[in-house]
Amino acid sequence: MRNTICLIAATLVANGIGIASKLAPTSRKSVIRVGFCSLALASVIPSVPAKSEGCGDGERYKVAVCDWMILKRQKLGAFQRTHEIGADGLELDMGGLGNRPTFDSKLMNPIERRKMRDEIEKYELEVCAIAMSGFYAQSFAERDGVEQLVTDTINSMEIMEVKTAFLPLGVKSNLVEFPELRPKVVERLKMAAKLAEAAGVVIGIETAYDAAGDVQLLEDVGSPNIKVFFNFANALQNGRDLIEELKILGKDRICMIHATDEDGVWLENNKRLDMEAVKQTLDEMGWSGWLVIERSRDANNPRDVIGNFGANTRYLKKVFQGAK
Repeated sequence: MRNTICLIAATLVANGIGIASKLAPTSRKSVIRVGFCSLALASVIPSVPAKSEGCGDGERYKVAVCDWMILKRQKLGAFQRTHEIGADGLELDMGGLGNRPTFDSKLMNPIERRKMRDEIEKYELEVCAIAMSGFYAQSFAERDGVEQLVTDTINSMEIMEVKTAFLPLGVKSNLVEFPELRPKVVERLKMAAKLAEAAGVVIGIETAYDAAGDVQLLEDVGSPNIKVFFNFANALQNGRDLIEELKILGKDRICMIHATDEDGVWLENNKRLDMEAVKQTLDEMGWSGWLVIERSRDANNPRDVIGNFGANTRYLKKVFQGAK
């Protein structure tokens, strides 16, 4: 701002002197005085540093929690709790599904949505993603009304100005155990891709495949609007090399990361998860984005929400953002 005012002031002075030379002495003094007063004003306005071309780790990597895992699914208290945990944002769930025709979602209620927006602003948070967690237990391949469910999610994303959705292909659409469902999953993901493309959003999927299997699935779907919502736990629990999995998927296929493992110990105490190596790999890949904590709760205090998620948030911020 200061530089802009200086430029304007200097122009006034230069132009003023030129104009003043053609005016009467009294008018000449007034024109020049305006220009020099502007320069004086510019000199006392603090200089604002130019924005760096690159971004620090605090901008490159952000840390979030899931509202359903902090026991505040679709509740206004999720935002205060996220603030208490110390995360930068949260992943909001679309709500329960069961046998309903669509999600039991407060995001589709304008009054509740306004309350959420007020809380987001109050605690200076961001909503990184909207989750369709109902598909952890329901079959994306076989459930009736999937197109409406995806449409309702995307509509909620647009209203909340969120660019990423999370779609888990859970136990009933586990393509490793039920390979016969694969053609139907591909067909439905192509449908979801068209809706996502029209809205300019991304749907991140989580599957039971390894990274090579995910790459092949994405190629079969054939849309840049369907990506992988990577989960550390899937690789670790199945004995796969987490670093290699990240490299196989590459920067452009991963939309977000569930930076988590199964419950038992905090992330900082997890001996099979080398977080520094993960960061180095993501740095080298040129990846940036949200790291969302889902589990990794201490076995002795699994319901200590602020204790567990606060510790994991501090650790991720230390590793990925250089926080003290």
